[in-house]
Amino acid sequence: MGQSLLQYIYIYINIYYDGYLFEIGDKPHLSLTKLSQRHGPIMSLQLGQLTTIVVSSTTLAKEILRTHDQVFCNLTLPEAIHACKHSDYSMAWLPVSARWRNLRTICNLQLFAPKVLDANQAKRRVKVQKLIDDVNGSMRAGEAVNIRRAAFSTTLNLLSQTIFSVDLADPSSETTREFKETVWGMMEEIGKPNLADYFLFLRKLDPQGIRPRLTHYFQITVDMFDRMIHQRLESRKRDGYISTNDMLDTLMNINEEKMEDMDVLETQHLFLDLFAAGTDTSSATMEWAMAELLRNPKILSKAQAELEQVIGKGKLVEESDIARLPYLQAIIKETFRVHPTVPFLLPR
Repeated sequence: MGQSLLQYIYIYINIYYDGYLFEIGDKPHLSLTKLSQRHGPIMSLQLGQLTTIVVSSTTLAKEILRTHDQVFCNLTLPEAIHACKHSDYSMAWLPVSARWRNLRTICNLQLFAPKVLDANQAKRRVKVQKLIDDVNGSMRAGEAVNIRRAAFSTTLNLLSQTIFSVDLADPSSETTREFKETVWGMMEEIGKPNLADYFLFLRKLDPQGIRPRLTHYFQITVDMFDRMIHQRLESRKRDGYISTNDMLDTLMNINEEKMEDMDVLETQHLFLDLFAAGTDTSSATMEWAMAELLRNPKILSKAQAELEQVIGKGKLVEESDIARLPYLQAIIKETFRVHPTVPFLLPR
């Protein structure tokens, strides 16, 4: 029934709506690059019912994003982002307002300050070593390694440690399994093209069913955050509580000291933003980098030679070593260029 409805809608759209939407393909950044080479750095495209202005020049982008930022600062909200009212609390999608400025201030000065990132370096080292140990174990057992899944689990666990001081490394834990599957499902739904974003008459119909599935995943995740927040609040009331100095403790300290106002809902949706932005992007980039290295053995050999020369064979690369590895940096930058995890800025 659902598939038949989608086929009918697709036929209807192709008959009554002329545009470029179905010509973009699965690599839209490449399609738009080719069009910009033909039509210039600024062009208008009809994507469904939406007239879209595409800017591909760094000079023009600077004019829009910096010089005239106040004019273009409001974002076009995807239909699915309204799930669980996430659009009302998400720092990524809020309009410029007191709430948005408050969240930006907290993130810049309290959560992502250089001293905070430096303090978490030991946690990152432990999780990277765990990833290497798992890969080595699979290699000895002659098992294939799903790079994206392995990197996804590592990033997810690192985030949970940084935010909640909770370890999600135990694969036998039901909570761990459910949380990983929920975040993975959430990322899949967010990444799907949604016809309801381009044809307004489809918003209530939601023929692909993306919004209810995303609502389900959001709700499971928010409920889990809510339990962790209330458990921490109860722990902080007890005598002899020792601060974990994680993000959750930092936000609670801010509220207690009245430095900034931030309620529980804002905290939950901020954590939702962090997990959504920080998991799939890292794992996808690592998967593409490994795939390209396997396709180009000479480049792989040069990267291995640089690591052996600078770091030493079998030694773990520290974050402070990256500056001494220019060839590895070039590989990462080229991966970002050829396979961008977020090929477009948020639509304005």
